[in-house]
Amino acid sequence: MKLEVAALTKCYGQTRALDGLSLSVAAARVLVLIGPSGGGKSTLLRVLGGLETADSGTAAVNDHLLSADPASLQAYRRKNGFLFQQFNLFPHLTALQNIALPLEKVHGHSPAVAKQMAEQALARFDLLDHAHKLPTQLSGGQQQRVGIARAVARQPEVLFLDEPTSALDPEMTAEVLELIQELAEAGQDIILSTHEMGFARAVADQIAFVAAGKIEELAPPASLFGDPKSPLCQRFLSRVMRY
Repeated sequence: MKLEVAALTKCYGQTRALDGLSLSVAAARVLVLIGPSGGGKSTLLRVLGGLETADSGTAAVNDHLLSADPASLQAYRRKNGFLFQQFNLFPHLTALQNIALPLEKVHGHSPAVAKQMAEQALARFDLLDHAHKLPTQLSGGQQQRVGIARAVARQPEVLFLDEPTSALDPEMTAEVLELIQELAEAGQDIILSTHEMGFARAVADQIAFVAAGKIEELAPPASLFGDPKSPLCQRFLSRVMRY
């Protein structure tokens, strides 16, 4: 996975979520974004995923230059997978239907092919026995696993994950993190934000510390956690890794 980001800015009213952010990654399988809440991680993820457009600056993912053209962004989004803090499953659809419907309506597969692909995705994550359950009949960890299955059912080029365990208890968090690590080990390109520092250290090729709308530091896990150079990163890690 290759990223080239230059001078990105994104404002929401008076708030500068991204403030001239630049980032260059020549090759990485997993890029993890860490940093304080409100620092710009989610906004950066949404811009890189084509869900938001920056006010200024440029961003390219795997040499695909993101533009504000709706048709171009739609085609780009269809190549990738997304999972955000909330499960965002359709409450009136079964687990199987939650995966099959986008494959049919967004990606143009026939109902039979969409169902087959959905079943394969559920089986991959040991969820086939829960295929006909509604989201309310699933645990939080199972719901998030269905969300991941939906995101990877079409073998996305890049999987974008925004704090995928923020709504889960510790046991379910471990379950979902293990699943994400398995995806990374299987070769899936991933960009994710997380507050789970141990997980970030274990799974990332590169870690970007994001604060105040900028990349304060970018380094491999051993360097960033072992010898952070940025004072902001030093302060952040000293707090979050104290206990």
